[in-house]
Amino acid sequence: MNSLHLFLLILAAIFVAIVPFSRGAAVRYARLVILLLVATVMLMPFAWLVCSAFKNTDAMNQYSFLPPPSEISSKTLNLDNFRALLKPQPTLQGPVSFWRYVVNSLFLASTTTVVALFFSSLGGFALAKYKFRGRSAIMVYMLASMTIPGVVLLAPNFEVVWRLGWMDTYKALIVPGAVSAFGIFLFRQAMLNIPTELLEAARIDGCGEFRIYLTLIMPLVRPMSGAFCLIGFMGAWNAFLAPNIFLQSQSRLTLPVVLNQYMGTYVQQYGIFLAGTLVAMIPPAILFFSLQREFISGLTSGAVKQ
Repeated sequence: MNSLHLFLLILAAIFVAIVPFSRGAAVRYARLVILLLVATVMLMPFAWLVCSAFKNTDAMNQYSFLPPPSEISSKTLNLDNFRALLKPQPTLQGPVSFWRYVVNSLFLASTTTVVALFFSSLGGFALAKYKFRGRSAIMVYMLASMTIPGVVLLAPNFEVVWRLGWMDTYKALIVPGAVSAFGIFLFRQAMLNIPTELLEAARIDGCGEFRIYLTLIMPLVRPMSGAFCLIGFMGAWNAFLAPNIFLQSQSRLTLPVVLNQYMGTYVQQYGIFLAGTLVAMIPPAILFFSLQREFISGLTSGAVKQ
């Protein structure tokens, strides 16, 4: 019997001991224990990543997490992986620092998210609050396009980008992602809940259509905007296939492409790869904690009920 089995037996014995005194307390205890166990299992890969990023190659192969206290030293736990990661790498365009790739990813992810947010919300606003001929056909076409895998469109996108002369430029990544069918559908569903009377009142007061969209509609769908920004940023931040195909200069590459270079066929630098992965997790984590309230807020808080 190992320590894990003993720990689980102790938890089960405590539950059995509580049941005769109070079933409610036993249920609460069981719920708490289950939640803690599930949280521990979910956090174990992250804990392994953090530990491995600071270990040298020998300690990484020998210990799953941290070495025993007697083995902890500057040789087993150090910052060598981060030093190697941050050291400028020689390229055809000259030395390129790791922070250059971070800035590239931040620029691409932020720009793609903001542009997609603007055009997707405009499209959702038009489909939700305007009646025009062909609206149903547009909805059917848009929903049908969501069933097509992005890989299928890679060849025609490459042809268009090549003919436009956008190879090795960020326009090849920003322009195709400027409008999202998923985003249009998301904003349409959110804007359907906004009473039309609010728009009519704004028109009576002299507001133009774009001003209605910008100052009335968008604040009311702020939770949906936050959710879309998080989804869009994560998709652009983790994108690998398109940047790997359209970007050719080393100085223009993004983090996923660069981190993959540390795990090539002939070179496998696990420590540097894990250190870079840990750094790459920081911006999405900051964005998530900044927008987590938007997921639990009401979609039309402050609006007039229909």
